[in-house]
Formats: sequence, C-alpha cells, structure tokens
Amino acid sequence: MAADGYAHPEVLVETDWVAQHLNDEKVKIVEVDVDTTMYDTGHIAGAVGWNWERDTQDTLRRDLLSKPAYEDLLSRSGIANSSTVVFYGDSNNWFAAYAFWMLKYYGHSKVRLMNGGRKKWVDEHRPLTIERPSVTRTSYKGCHADAAVRARLTFVEAGLGQPDRALVDVRSPKEFTGELFAPENRPQEGAQRSGHIPGAHNIPWGLAVQDDGTFKPADSLRQLYEAQGVTADKDVIAYCRIGERSSHTWFVLKYLLGYPKVLNYDGSWTEWGSAVGVPIEKPFHAG
Repeated sequence: MAADGYAHPEVLVETDWVAQHLNDEKVKIVEVDVDTTMYDTGHIAGAVGWNWERDTQDTLRRDLLSKPAYEDLLSRSGIANSSTVVFYGDSNNWFAAYAFWMLKYYGHSKVRLMNGGRKKWVDEHRPLTIERPSVTRTSYKGCHADAAVRARLTFVEAGLGQPDRALVDVRSPKEFTGELFAPENRPQEGAQRSGHIPGAHNIPWGLAVQDDGTFKPADSLRQLYEAQGVTADKDVIAYCRIGERSSHTWFVLKYLLGYPKVLNYDGSWTEWGSAVGVPIEKPFHAG
C-alpha cells in the first residue's frame, strides 16, 4: 500500500529525503513563504527563495505569471525542464503549494512538496544557512497552460447549484460567515463584501494537516471531505482569499486522495467578493 494510503505518494518528499539530496544537481529546492522575510533569516542550503508577492504573480494584472515571465523565473532560479523541483515554506506550505500548482499549470512534470514544510525542518533541528546559492541560469521552456487545474469566475458562477459540483471554501469559519473580510493577520487584503460563494462547504485548509505540519493519512482526509459531500465523483473547486490556501486543498484532493476533477479558483474571494452582480451568502450580520 502507498505511504499513508495516498493516491500519488510520489509528490511528497520527507525531510530526510531532502537532506540526502542537497547536493543532487537534478534536484532544485525552492522556499516560498507567507512571511517574505523568512528566507533571509535562514533557509535550507542550496534553496532558492521566491517572494510570493513579486515572483509568483503579475501584480499589475492581478493574475498568474504570463508564460514568458514564468519561464524567466524558473530560468533565473537555475531550474531546467528536467529538474525535480521541491517546494517548502512556512504556514505548513501555503505558498509552497501555490507554487506547486503554478508549475503544474504550466506543465512541469517533476514537482514535489516537502512534507511538513519549514516547520518540520526547523523542529527537527536541521541546519539552515543565510548564504544565497550561486545559480547558473537555464533556458527553461514552459508548456501551454493547463486549464484543467484552474477555475475562473465565469466557470464557478455557471456551476452554482449544480449537483455534480462541489465548492470548498478553505478559509477560516469567521471569513466564511462574513464576520471577517480577510484573515486576522492580513486584514488589509480583503474584498468589497464578506461572506462566501452560495453552496460552498467550509472545510478550512488547516484541517488537512497534523500538529507537526505533515499531511494527515488518506483515510482521515477522505472522511473530512466526504462528510460534507465533497466526493470524488464531483467537479470540485477550491477557493480561499487569493488562491494560496486553496492550492493546499487542491493538492490534497488531487494528489493525496486522487480526485479526478479538482480545480483551484485562484481569483478566490478577493475577486468574487468585489465582482459586480455575483451572489453571495452571508450568515453573519454585525449588530
């Protein structure tokens, strides 16, 4: 049986595996943190640091990187088309999962997450360095974007109320009910309205991980989602605020549980909650 019953255990690597491949030229390690200052305080030797705010998105268009920008990012990070790319980060791999999703969107085949992320590496007292690696630029070439992993607003709206669709809102309960516009630690990144997309199931992303930051076994994960009707026979769409937490849940459903049809709505609540004419549900009313 596969490790912990996962459908695709090959997408996860443990900290021991990473430690054994630090000098493997075929393996490229990338740290992507919510706290963009974390990398400079110490990182895994040889790891490249990506700043999620400027490296993994087009801030002018509020969109994923264009294909040329994506190719430039991977090229200047020393990543070749044949490289095995291992992502890790803080907050139990929030933005590491987003980066994983981005690489899959542009067709990179060998992408992994370090199970437990930065927390597990540090908790195990493994070494960190403040030295930035010397990187040899490559000539990376991306594939055509894979629309099968990404949901857009019009697609989400067209499927509202359909029994063969399942929406998973992975935000905190207070964000889901509309009491909060954004996470408590990032109040500046909200939308015009609070609440959630009609019909969505609130299954916070953090319920998929254990205390040490590693993913729960498949049986526990399956029970978590199936208990709310999020089953493998449906088209499943995960969303959060800007797409990073929902990338984490997308990873769980697609790779650990093997759901065949899972999309990440990366526009998420900052788009839906500010769009004109789309419906919301808001159980919480102040006062």
